[in-house]
Amino acid sequence: MALLLMALCGAFRTLAQETPAAALADAPAPQVDGQSSNQDSTGAQVQSSDQVQQPAAAEQTQEQKAHQQVQEEEQQRILGVLPNFGTTYRSDAVSLTAGQKIGLAFRSATDPATFGISFIVAGYHEANDDYPEFGWGAEGYFKRAGAAYLDAFDGAMIGNGILPAIFHQDPRYFRLGHGSTVHRTLYAMSTTFMCKHDNSRRWEPNYSNVGGNLIAGAISNLYYPGQNSGWEQTVESGLIVTVEGMAGGVFDEFWPDISRKLFHKDPTHGLDAQARETDASDKKKQPLGTEPK
Repeated sequence: MALLLMALCGAFRTLAQETPAAALADAPAPQVDGQSSNQDSTGAQVQSSDQVQQPAAAEQTQEQKAHQQVQEEEQQRILGVLPNFGTTYRSDAVSLTAGQKIGLAFRSATDPATFGISFIVAGYHEANDDYPEFGWGAEGYFKRAGAAYLDAFDGAMIGNGILPAIFHQDPRYFRLGHGSTVHRTLYAMSTTFMCKHDNSRRWEPNYSNVGGNLIAGAISNLYYPGQNSGWEQTVESGLIVTVEGMAGGVFDEFWPDISRKLFHKDPTHGLDAQARETDASDKKKQPLGTEPK
């Protein structure tokens, strides 16, 4: 287990140093609002008043945009059932407020589909003879379902809501949507360890997600049977959830492609088409004999 932790830490440091320049090179770029200044020849007092009013108006506009984008994301479902609220198809998605992050996490954690998944996981554990201390039959099944739901709820609220609000990190998955399959896969996996900062919109280590997984694993010691609790259970649960998050990121990246191919529906509502047009335009601008960026 010690070797596994050292390997994970080494991989995390490598991603923190290399990912922004490699796997995230073509990631959705941060959008910087244009700045303008109004000059008035009547004196500095009027200019100072304008400067005080402008930031408040800009902040209100950004919060309104975030509210509209969250409303869009809350309509996103895979196969019309599974919530996909934590994914944005907009490269210029604005930062969320602390309340919006926690609210979005709570909305996902309390969705009926999340409860349904917990019952499926409980059935798997019972069929696999996991956690025999819970017992068998209806009582054991519902105990396993409750534990599975608490795992999902704790992970969502801590890793996607509370910690992102504290560290000022954006908990959403920013879908790339263009480029080679390999590049998109590496990008999707790397976002488990990297995320955007609220203010700079630059990529940084995803303390919220990794830390949230470990904290949720520690909390699980309170309701899992005694012999399965402790530091080993905490690390194991955190690693499992982290690996699941990497797989989930890959699925989120390619789901719109699958949906268009099999169901002839575009979850991005035309945003992928715009990205392809931009790629084609950039390739035409490349000098002959050079590789596209």
